[in-house]
Amino acid sequence: MNKYKTLLSNTLLISIGTFGSKILVFFMVRFYTGYLTPSDYGTADLITQTANLLFPIISMGITDGVFRFALDNERGRRSVFTVGFITITAGAVFFLAVIPLLNTVKEFKGYIWLIVIYTMAYCYHSLCAQFIRAKGDTALFAVQGIINTSLVIVLNILFLAVFKIGVTGYVLSVVLADFLCTIFLFVKERLWRQFTLHPRKIAFKRMLRYSIPLIPATIFWWITSVSDRYMVNAMIGSTENGIYAVSYKIPTILTLVSTIFMQAWQFSAVTESHGDRKEHIRFFTNVWRSFQAVMFLAGSVIIAFAKPAIRILSTEQYYSAWEYVPLLSASMIFTAFVSFTGTVYVVTKQSGISFITAMAGAVINIALNLLLIPSPLGVQGAAIATFLSYFAVFLIRAVNSRKYIPFKLYGGHISVNTVLITVQIVFSVLQLPFWIPVQAVCLLLLAAVNFKFLLPCLTKLLSIIKK
Repeated sequence: MNKYKTLLSNTLLISIGTFGSKILVFFMVRFYTGYLTPSDYGTADLITQTANLLFPIISMGITDGVFRFALDNERGRRSVFTVGFITITAGAVFFLAVIPLLNTVKEFKGYIWLIVIYTMAYCYHSLCAQFIRAKGDTALFAVQGIINTSLVIVLNILFLAVFKIGVTGYVLSVVLADFLCTIFLFVKERLWRQFTLHPRKIAFKRMLRYSIPLIPATIFWWITSVSDRYMVNAMIGSTENGIYAVSYKIPTILTLVSTIFMQAWQFSAVTESHGDRKEHIRFFTNVWRSFQAVMFLAGSVIIAFAKPAIRILSTEQYYSAWEYVPLLSASMIFTAFVSFTGTVYVVTKQSGISFITAMAGAVINIALNLLLIPSPLGVQGAAIATFLSYFAVFLIRAVNSRKYIPFKLYGGHISVNTVLITVQIVFSVLQLPFWIPVQAVCLLLLAAVNFKFLLPCLTKLLSIIKK
């Protein structure tokens, strides 16, 4: 199959499997805001984000290594899976030994056990899911995503609406969903057959050499994307942090689109790298051209409809969250671009550079948060810090990644789109005169600017659908 058709087919398959279910989670925001106070929502968000921080530490970043090395080494997949399982299990033992440290954080009193089981369930589920994806079983990967999301929704309704166990129920629903999906994948794929009593020592060395630099890289990414919520919670309060956490839910549409595509794109980018280099560079260029057009246009739509979206998807006590959506949406656009350029490091196994660029983003983010959150900007300062951090990292990666795969960046196109998005944000957040017509004009201009880049993608997509 043509590489473009393979990429689009895998993207469509993953989309069918995950988009519908993830959209349901998106619309669950109103449900959450109805059963959780802003303070409770803020606490639940901090618990889940803390677990997300612990994940790369406990797993030693090995799940990314499982995906990358299982792609390259079909014969050695048993060793790859075994190394992944052993590494995570060893990390779990270490984790249990340092739990007392978490007890020193007063915000987590009474919730330590939730953080522990959330982290462990996520580690083993991620291991199994990434291994399945590396094997090329995109359909099963998509199906387990549907099952996982559906379980989260059902369990949330049960725990919050029926049993009314608040924060505990919110977190526990995710834990049980991950646990049950792990069992499903084990049984469906008979993953016990992937264990070997004698994993290759070279597999350990190569995978850990690749994965260990990803630990600080992932931590730094976590700092860039999540530290603002901790700082808002500490400097302003849990209620405002809860409102801020809700504002993140709208831009997750962009994250969803990006994540679905990146899951398909990483597979294609690696598998196609073994062929002609010039053709591979052309492939990168063409895909990047369409991807950035989609993200800019989607981001513009979300910015334009931020205010009514929040009013539809939340209760009155959360309405002020819309003010932070425009900047966070722009942040998610450049987060997607950072992920795309990061694919270069996945292909070339340059995990060390991922670490350096992630560290730069974290340093910039913390510095700006410390400067802007205590200022009159308050929570909006956190949103500004997030945007500038991701924008800076994208600029760094845009220059550096092209040393390894010199794809065409289309800098002029990015600049025009960024200016139009910025105009949208300024008029929207400040509610300047004629802000609604300005939103419409910017949206139309973005559609016109990106049409040429989107046309080849749409043509290929239609040809696949017809066949």
